[in-house]
Amino acid sequence: MPNKVYILYVLLLFALNSVAQQVNINIQNDVVYFSQDDMPILNYQIAETSLNGNYKRCNYIHPLYALNGTILTEDFPEDHPHHRGIFWAWHQILIGNKLVGDSWELQHISWDVDTVKEVTTKYSAKAIQAKVFWTSDLWLDANGHEKPFIQETTTIRVFPKEDNYRKVDIKIELTALVPDVRIGGSENEKGYGGFSTRIKLPDNVSFISNNKHVAPKNLPIKAGNWMDISGSLTNYSQASGLTIFCHPKNPGKTNRWILRKKRSMQNAVYPYPGSKPVNLSNLKPTVLNYRLIIHDDYAKSLSLSKLYSDYKKEKI
Repeated sequence: MPNKVYILYVLLLFALNSVAQQVNINIQNDVVYFSQDDMPILNYQIAETSLNGNYKRCNYIHPLYALNGTILTEDFPEDHPHHRGIFWAWHQILIGNKLVGDSWELQHISWDVDTVKEVTTKYSAKAIQAKVFWTSDLWLDANGHEKPFIQETTTIRVFPKEDNYRKVDIKIELTALVPDVRIGGSENEKGYGGFSTRIKLPDNVSFISNNKHVAPKNLPIKAGNWMDISGSLTNYSQASGLTIFCHPKNPGKTNRWILRKKRSMQNAVYPYPGSKPVNLSNLKPTVLNYRLIIHDDYAKSLSLSKLYSDYKKEKI
């Protein structure tokens, strides 16, 4: 009997620990909250926000939190008020040859977050899926109303904290609702556009890709399929970092980056070159997969190459 009691006790402790390790999702009308053990992880913004009626945006992640609960991301920064947390946006949004919006600088573009629901997922993660319609005041129906021209389905999957890091997956699926829809980056030689992170940048920020230091330049840099940004992101006495993984099955080149050491975002460029827009199919979605690794300490404290290798093997 004592042995049975002990076994039951161990099983109970295991069950309680498993519950404590779970990610929690709280879906509200305007925002989705992800947390674990009462510690915030990230918020997905459903409702439109603005700065005194300007720079209207929704359908992005902010705040994203470090493992110690400190906010990593910035929203409405003074230098680039159109930047917003973790976001995916393009300067050129065209239907035929008509430019109907700029989702990077938030001009002539709106998002209707139609539904947000929790979805089942593998592993120990928790996930939501948002169905979003893109509209523009330059693309109207016969009655003068904005009509959707892109359907976006975005899935955000959050894993429990492991040792000194946490994984967050973001899957973006874009399907054209009308013929000849194209998206592209800025029309200059930088060509920036696509998946971006606007995080706090300390003076000691460093960039590492494929275990080598990378120096930011004005133009896109060719590096590996992952990029780590580390430094005193939350505390000058302790380093922390954010790593961006681009899945190798993403369309186009997945190893072009625009990096900035201060007052800007970090951009995994898509398409490349960004000045040349790419078509969106109305039959099969364009799928973009990314993973964020939020971690303590510098990149060398993790085996990022191993984590990326594992990511490539996972079914996403």
